[in-house]
Amino acid sequence: MLAAGLPPALARAADVPPLGEYDVVVVGSGASGMTAALTAAGRGLSVLVVEKAPTFGGSAARSGAGIWLPNNSVILGAGVPDTPAKAAAYLSAVVGPGVPAARQQAFLANGPRMLDFVMAHSPLKFRFMDGYSDYYPNLPGGLPNGRSIEPDQIDGNVLGAELAHLNPAYLPVPAGMVVFSQDYKWLNLAAVSAKGLAVSAECLARGTAAALCGQKPLTMGQALATGLRAGLLRAGVPLWLNSPLVDLVQEGGAVTGVVVEKDGARGIVRARRGVVIGSGGFEHNAEMRAQYQQQPIGTQWSVGAKENTGDGIRAGSRAGAALALMEDAWWGPSIPLPGEPYFCLAERTLPGGLIVNGAGARFVNEAAPYSDVVHVMYEKDRGTGSHIPAWLIVDQNYRNKYLFKDVLPTIVFPDSWYESGAAKKAWSWDALAGQIGVPAAALRATLNRFNAQAWSGTDPDFHRGDTAYDHYYTDPGVHPNSCLAPVWAPPFYAFKIVPGDLGTKGGIVTDARARALREDGSVIKGLWAAGNASAAVMGHSYAGAGSTIGPAMTFGYVAANDIADA
Repeated sequence: MLAAGLPPALARAADVPPLGEYDVVVVGSGASGMTAALTAAGRGLSVLVVEKAPTFGGSAARSGAGIWLPNNSVILGAGVPDTPAKAAAYLSAVVGPGVPAARQQAFLANGPRMLDFVMAHSPLKFRFMDGYSDYYPNLPGGLPNGRSIEPDQIDGNVLGAELAHLNPAYLPVPAGMVVFSQDYKWLNLAAVSAKGLAVSAECLARGTAAALCGQKPLTMGQALATGLRAGLLRAGVPLWLNSPLVDLVQEGGAVTGVVVEKDGARGIVRARRGVVIGSGGFEHNAEMRAQYQQQPIGTQWSVGAKENTGDGIRAGSRAGAALALMEDAWWGPSIPLPGEPYFCLAERTLPGGLIVNGAGARFVNEAAPYSDVVHVMYEKDRGTGSHIPAWLIVDQNYRNKYLFKDVLPTIVFPDSWYESGAAKKAWSWDALAGQIGVPAAALRATLNRFNAQAWSGTDPDFHRGDTAYDHYYTDPGVHPNSCLAPVWAPPFYAFKIVPGDLGTKGGIVTDARARALREDGSVIKGLWAAGNASAAVMGHSYAGAGSTIGPAMTFGYVAANDIADA
């Protein structure tokens, strides 16, 4: 661990000019930071948010903004049969003994309260993601119909000129449409499903209606970040963009403020009551990833906000905070397309595709939770180098039916995909094997076995299709198993699969009150952390869609209330 305290150049606070004083300083304007700031302001405290980027919203603004929150008022109002006992049993089964029970309980108890507070203090409303299963629905307390919610549509005009500072989405919504995260399941199937076609028409109708009303309709992460920012504007909370954290100020063993860089100069902002670090993970810090995580690893495979370089985590460590889960991330199989990686959800799950390793063999349930797929990639690659990269293989029958990223069925893929090596195409299995560098005989054997299992609808090798989650991103028109269809129609396609992520999940160790802890378990006075700057309450697992944002917002809320209650 780095030595506690400030670097020598910052050791004397008197040498750094003051920039202001507030009850609470929040570092980062993502979901955790803005929720913390909104809560602190709602409790009557003066608050400042400092943000490194020229935009607000962080990774949350880029995301689909699923939010996993058991027993919240939205899902209970929708008739979801959740109970505190079910949620506690499920979360415990998912995360295991590595996460203290008190932190699990703090999340479960405060999540519903947080959501109600946010809805009362911002223009945000939320929708139940009906049918988006918990990721392990067969575990005790798991719900096959899910517990996840997402933001309802919001009008970007609520921000006025401030909307120009919103961090853009990772995948822009098609022009003229209003699309929710839950819609993508059906948009993928628009060419083969009556419901898919109907959902597409509904998305277009929403967009048309919004345009006729002069609205700037936003959904998903764009809606979440906009709504939280609107709440801060209403509460009079200032948010400084282009103001990166340099370090924490410590006096008498307590954190009493931050050093930030503003307008090209460093200055101190005092925090009378506390500092909340919500600055995101370290996914774009190559040095930290090399230090803490397995190889091969790449900052270029992450879809997290590019400014997430671990600044808050490192500052917390210098202040004496313990770190945990630094080896892990919110992983997902990703295609390293030119310009930006593509995080695969539906594409690896839809029937008519499979993933093979460097030996041309299947090695995982392709429809499993995305973090699990990458955990398997790393586990089996260790010492062999045979599973990274892997290859997603599909055929023309698949391409004639399903959306792939944003490429419509039957439409050719961009030349740049092939030129970059991210995609391959061949007219026979053997030729494709040659292009991706796997033994042709092994690939033939794998495909023959896979096809036989697909016809029968069973996967005794990896159990694809055994849970409700496996079937979420699939084609209900395919029988007997909506996850499985044979790969037989040339040409054949292969897509390079690497261990991408939504962000890292390791960081400052916190307690049930979101207070930063030292290695010996003692509390660092004046310092709280939430979101991907803190070690995740999910441990090494992932309970359901929104297991990043749900806890991030909840512990931002917990931190602010703990400060206010002191």
